[in-house]
Amino acid sequence: MRFLIGLFFAASLVGCAVGPDYIQPKVDAPAAYRFEDKQARDTANTCWWRQFEDPDLDALIIEALSNNKNVRFAAANVEKAAGVLTQTRSPLFPQFGYSGSGTKQLASEQGATPVPASVPNPQTTYQLLANASWEIDLWGRIRRLSEAAQASLLATEEAKRGIILSLVSSVATSYIQLLGLDMQLMIAKRTLDTYAESVRLFELQFRYGQVSQMNLEQARTQYETAAGTIPQIESQIAQTENALSILLGRNPGPIQRERTIFELIIPAIPAGLPSDILLNRPDIRQAEQNLIAANAQIGAARALYYPTISLTGAFGVSSADLSNLFNGSARVWSYAGSVTGPIFTAGGISGQVKQAESGRDAALISYESSIQSAFADVENALVAREKLAEQLRAQERLVKASKEYARLAMLQFQGGYSTYLTVLSAQQQLFPAELNQAQYLASAFTSYVNLYKAMGGGWVTASEKMTTVAGADDS
Repeated sequence: MRFLIGLFFAASLVGCAVGPDYIQPKVDAPAAYRFEDKQARDTANTCWWRQFEDPDLDALIIEALSNNKNVRFAAANVEKAAGVLTQTRSPLFPQFGYSGSGTKQLASEQGATPVPASVPNPQTTYQLLANASWEIDLWGRIRRLSEAAQASLLATEEAKRGIILSLVSSVATSYIQLLGLDMQLMIAKRTLDTYAESVRLFELQFRYGQVSQMNLEQARTQYETAAGTIPQIESQIAQTENALSILLGRNPGPIQRERTIFELIIPAIPAGLPSDILLNRPDIRQAEQNLIAANAQIGAARALYYPTISLTGAFGVSSADLSNLFNGSARVWSYAGSVTGPIFTAGGISGQVKQAESGRDAALISYESSIQSAFADVENALVAREKLAEQLRAQERLVKASKEYARLAMLQFQGGYSTYLTVLSAQQQLFPAELNQAQYLASAFTSYVNLYKAMGGGWVTASEKMTTVAGADDS
């Protein structure tokens, strides 16, 4: 028996695992990005948000990593996947257990076979057994299932990293949008004060007959237009604060901020090759782990064609008298081996194999699609950063020209060389131009956030460590 056990054990170690081994697919990667900055510094692996040099933003991101509900949910899913892996691979090792029982039975004295007088009636039996079982993984079914479970665990971990990547980017984007709205509100209030002063002066001039009522109403129209813009911006600020609060794991409420958007520092531009994206982006890593898991499921399904070999054994003691339970004569033992295998399953196994192969093909398509999407994300982020910078410079020139136009128009009106319609037209161009400048500035900063998000990078690992520390503190 020992020889057979040793033989099966050796066979399980050297036995081949049926099914295809995973080979990483070749990636048709572009040689370079169309809009890549060749002089950029490689900062993709840093905690990039700190380059904005805003302590409030740093504190918000740390708070989000500690309290965000999606991150905590993803962490729970990782623990669940780890448990599945432990459960799946456990049959690779012998299983040990125990059982104990005590019974007392009275046999009928009026039965077809009367109980002899020499036999005690009722009868008492005590039994204590240790048992063991082991499925010999000769064809690698359990190993393939364990391989799939491990890949699923890694995919779940990458899904968590993807949530962290999206969370940090969303917090930074929302915060920048909030600063942009603050700047728009400041511009609107400043413009409203200017228009209010114009209305006051025109009311005095109208009272003394220096201007017509039409000029006065034009000034009032301008004032009310600016006044109507303020509550709209305030509403957007409140909604953005509430959305950001949810990302932080808070109830909706105000967000602390002390700096203006003009005080933010432009971060360095991350540079990297396409291969860096393939290594760093969580969604691509997750797609590849899903592909590995699907590939392993093919081997697990094909192994069902082969017989299952199991060993079982039991050793213990059994006695009718509790005091004699541990005597040498009370010992009992048994061992057995079994082989089971399919003969005809009416397509039951072949159907499972076909499902596994189709699942692998679908996972491969998803993996290739995620790679193409990653390249597109980086290209889009690079071109958006470049073109938004150009747009912002053009808007700054427009605001400068509009201010000069408004100043000259007012001088001409005061000198009697033009009507107030010229002043009104100039001011109507300046106000939205300044609002758009604040919006474009926020979009320009957001483009850097999107670029770091598209690149992935080692900063996700640093962020994930922050969530781990926070979770340990909570426990």
